Amino acid sequence: MKDAFLKLYVKLQCLAAVEEGQDLVEYALLITLVALAAVAGINKVASAINTVFSNISATLS
Repeated sequence: MKDAFLKLYVKLQCLAAVEEGQDLVEYALLITLVALAAVAGINKVASAINTVFSNISATLS
């Protein structure tokens, strides 16, 4: 996982050095923020689903 973030960071640094790709860097940062928000949201949803199934299991027992 760290290697993927390191590769992404190096790629963004290379793109930031070229002025022609400035918009591309901004889009890449925006996509990264959206991906991080999605991961955080999925963790909360998974926790909620686990709670629901645990409650159903306890009710059926």
